Amino acid sequence: MDRTDIKILAILQEDASLPVAEVASRVNLSQTPCWRRIQKLEAQGVIQRRVAILDPDSIGLGLSVFVEIEAADHSPEWLGGFAETVAAMPEVMEVYRMAGDVDYMLRVAVGSMGEYDDFYRRLIAEVPLKNVTSRFAMERVKSTTAYPLQRQLQDPNPVAT
Repeated sequence: MDRTDIKILAILQEDASLPVAEVASRVNLSQTPCWRRIQKLEAQGVIQRRVAILDPDSIGLGLSVFVEIEAADHSPEWLGGFAETVAAMPEVMEVYRMAGDVDYMLRVAVGSMGEYDDFYRRLIAEVPLKNVTSRFAMERVKSTTAYPLQRQLQDPNPVAT
């Protein structure tokens, strides 16, 4: 990827609904070469998908819960069952395998404490866990899906592909 690709990515992270002509104009390309670059970035998997980002409060899912999980077992079978279980739970927005004293961190979106309690009961019924700690967000101070690309724009050879 070169600087122009990075600029295209920065623009698309902010608004993927922009017409290619507008993106091309902002990066000083004509429309066809810009479109080809976007297609190449998609084919390479750099652009994974284009989505609409919703306001969780507006759709009744404004309670964010960060769930720390300590595994009861570390076998491949347990991991497979755990991964399958959380992948099938629509409340689970993200799952990370962690280093340190917590094995997994989940970000869960629900509408109320009652909905979280339902989620929690389903989770512990499906997979054996050593410990579950839930942390409830009181306020979303910052939320973004855009990765910081400033460093790549400053580097003369940003990313080798």
